[in-house]
Amino acid sequence: MDDSHHLIEESDEGLVAQVQAGDTEAFDELIRRYKDKIYSTIYHMTSQREDAYDLLQEVFLNAFKAIPRFRLDAKFSSWIYRIAVNTTINHLKQRRRTTMMSLDRMETEEGDFEASLVAADVQNTGNETIGNSDIQELQKKLNEAIQGLSEEHRTVVVMHDIQGMTHVQIADVLKIPEGTVKTRLFHAHKNLKKKLGYLVKNQDQ
Repeated sequence: MDDSHHLIEESDEGLVAQVQAGDTEAFDELIRRYKDKIYSTIYHMTSQREDAYDLLQEVFLNAFKAIPRFRLDAKFSSWIYRIAVNTTINHLKQRRRTTMMSLDRMETEEGDFEASLVAADVQNTGNETIGNSDIQELQKKLNEAIQGLSEEHRTVVVMHDIQGMTHVQIADVLKIPEGTVKTRLFHAHKNLKKKLGYLVKNQDQ
């Protein structure tokens, strides 16, 4: 069995132990496993592709620097998501501060948000087939509505509705009670339904 096949079969925590022992190829395997999910999380929190790519690099750089302190009894997936969420929230706070310094720039930056396909539950309330232009319009409205949420609410929506994480998993990542996750999701969905009306299903049942 070659080394690459061995790495593929290794658990996350097993790979972390190898990284801590000096095996950088093990870290490459961790990147391969998580880069797409982490990128998706960052992108749907920022709605900026270029920012998402830059932040993705920053997340894994921060993770590599911190991995010697990783406890092997912890869960790597929660740990890397926590780094990603915290890094992205810090970026959003910095972007908001920068934007608030110039009212002229604020309108430009908001106008630059790129519409994206999100994996939220969208209902087709009619019997007719939805055309591409209609789908793109729905995507745009959904994306704008998500970007209009507070950072706390946007984070749980992205993790739950887009990444498909459970309440328990989100609570573990964010280090908050499961009840707090449910409360944030409830208010976030309520806000989205207010903005989007019939387009968003009630996912709090």
